[in-house]
Amino acid sequence: MSKISAQKNNGTKISFRGYRLPLRIFVIMAQKISNQDDLDQLCINTIRFLAVDAVEKAKSGHPGAPMGLAPVAYVLWTRHMRFDPKNPNWFNRDRFMLSNGHASMLHYALLHLTGYDLSLDDLKQFRQFGSRTPGHPERGDTAGVEVTTGPLGQGFANAVGMAVAEQFLASAFNHPLTPPLKSRGSSEIIDHHTYVIMGDGCMEEGITSEAASIAGHLELGKLIAFYDDNGITIDGSTTVTFTEDVGKRFEAYHWHVQDVPDANDLDALDHAIRIAKSVLDKPSLIVCHTHIGYGSPNKQDTGKAHGNPLGKDEIILTKQHLGWPLEPDFLVPNEAEKVFRDAGERGTDAHKKWDDAFAEYKKEFREEAKSLSNAIERILPNGWDDALPVYKVSEGPVATRTIGGKVMNMIAERVPTLMSGSADLNESTFTKLEKWDDFEPSQLKHGTYSGRTINFGIREHAMAAMINGMAAHGGVYPSGSTFFTFSDYMRPSVRLSAIMRVPSIFVWTHDSVAVGEDGPTHEPIEHLMSLRAMPDFTIIRPADANETVEAWRCIMKMNGPVGIALTRQKLPIIDQEKYAKASGLTRGAYVISDAMSAPEIILIATGSEVSLALGAQIELEKKGLMTRVVSMPCWEFFESQTEHYRNMVLPPEVTCRLSIELGASFGWEKWLGPNGASLSIDHFGASSPYEKLLDAFGFNVPTVVQIAELLLKQPNAAREELRNLQNRFAHGL
Repeated sequence: MSKISAQKNNGTKISFRGYRLPLRIFVIMAQKISNQDDLDQLCINTIRFLAVDAVEKAKSGHPGAPMGLAPVAYVLWTRHMRFDPKNPNWFNRDRFMLSNGHASMLHYALLHLTGYDLSLDDLKQFRQFGSRTPGHPERGDTAGVEVTTGPLGQGFANAVGMAVAEQFLASAFNHPLTPPLKSRGSSEIIDHHTYVIMGDGCMEEGITSEAASIAGHLELGKLIAFYDDNGITIDGSTTVTFTEDVGKRFEAYHWHVQDVPDANDLDALDHAIRIAKSVLDKPSLIVCHTHIGYGSPNKQDTGKAHGNPLGKDEIILTKQHLGWPLEPDFLVPNEAEKVFRDAGERGTDAHKKWDDAFAEYKKEFREEAKSLSNAIERILPNGWDDALPVYKVSEGPVATRTIGGKVMNMIAERVPTLMSGSADLNESTFTKLEKWDDFEPSQLKHGTYSGRTINFGIREHAMAAMINGMAAHGGVYPSGSTFFTFSDYMRPSVRLSAIMRVPSIFVWTHDSVAVGEDGPTHEPIEHLMSLRAMPDFTIIRPADANETVEAWRCIMKMNGPVGIALTRQKLPIIDQEKYAKASGLTRGAYVISDAMSAPEIILIATGSEVSLALGAQIELEKKGLMTRVVSMPCWEFFESQTEHYRNMVLPPEVTCRLSIELGASFGWEKWLGPNGASLSIDHFGASSPYEKLLDAFGFNVPTVVQIAELLLKQPNAAREELRNLQNRFAHGL
């Protein structure tokens, strides 16, 4: 490796790329690189010291992983990946995830060097308020960042979802072109790889095991993962916590595994990637043995290089050790920049060739091309919801999970890239798309890659993260289902869907204590409120079959994540001739049944409790108590309405309000005000036929009428009665 002077020079300085450099350094930097090895090392060290300098300037960050991974990233980005910095959203680009997101400066350095819209000044603003270089990569903040990573293992599971989306779209839309067209372009309209870098922390998280297991089962050959095996975590050597053989573990998952003993061996890395790309029936893991904090004389291979700046003195020693100029900081030599920019230009050329091929594809396969273009742009086909029914009272009672499944299948007829699946619960959530094969690698596994139901297995956490990856990939409408109480397993991934604002769809059934006999482990209590508390997430709880139809109309149009909570138990279908149309769901809350004159009390209910509120209204009005019933299936939709509309539904002058919901009371004060009360469940459920539970917990017409009357006359007494009802079951039956 050629050495670049690291000695200070206090003599003459001249301008170089906008800097004032000592003359001796300028002369050496201007010299022609003598061979390819020298050029490679110059490029790798450019990545390293952009990371080191950015972390030091921010006084915060993780320099060690970028220093160790720089050779891996360099070989991948300059020799193998296809990407277009001028059009970061080119659909057939290779996807790249940095699952160990704390190494974000590795990613930002690559984006800057290859020509994305990320300037050197942006790198200098690393981890600063409002910058495009946040502490962990964030989708939407930085061009070229596919997903938000940071919680370890999430990016890896996202990558599995990305690979699923690629494989499905390729199977659904790739067709061989006829000879005249084939001579002018490739027939593989969808043909790209998914790459992910992951660290020891990712390997230790349970989500990685879930995602790796299903990826191996699905034989996702275009998924290639790099394991940064540096043997260090925050608390020191991994020998104190993590001594398994990762390679053998992944082989047991049916992955193709290679080991690169020295990640600084560029030829070995290049060879391993080429082999991985040639293996089409297994995902690939390349174990890269790296040195965290590579080149740092005192911090290499220690936890001190992980989560803190190297410090000025150590940076001087490191730059001297690796032959890098001490100044200026954030140095990008011309020769290195050219290598990276050339890689970006090759991607731009590949994009142009793909555009030409797609133009030819459109001529020969007009309908498929239109469907694919619509899917990429998230444009729903004309008439996609025309066949959705309006259910009559006589068609009930029926569980909303049953209707949800029927509606999904109807939509799937018109929207060819709607994909579904469950965590081994299709028989309970009814989310299988019946007319299509399952998404599986072969008929031997009872499906094809053009199948539209994914059997996620009992892997809720990975399922949610995979759905996020599929949504971020684009071209598909991904959904996954399980019981509502098991949304707890999914929560970290659900939260990331909200941070990224990706259009992930989560179907949760068995939405309340009306699950019944399975008991408190399967009966959600706090779940609705905890999801309502999550920023940028939408949760819908429809009241009956028709509200479920309207919910799906909304879901398919959304550009952010959404969950729908559906019942196990059968519900009556609300008469739309007698009560308001279910289309009011689009506004989040609506007056489903108004009082005969000015209302004295408002009953606000969601989901299965709307029918209960309507029954109570009848009895209250018999007593001369003017009662309005509001169905509030979606708080988030209602919050987005104008103040005028919200006040029409919940007039400020009507302060006597009672909420009715089979879940926690926490949060209802937002809509009830100081004079309201909540019939809710602030304790765990029990194992019993659900009818007995609802009656015991006060979810019956007589109790609602009693509480409403008391609330009108003696508000404090009503709230005390509700507290007594809660306390009766606070410690179980």
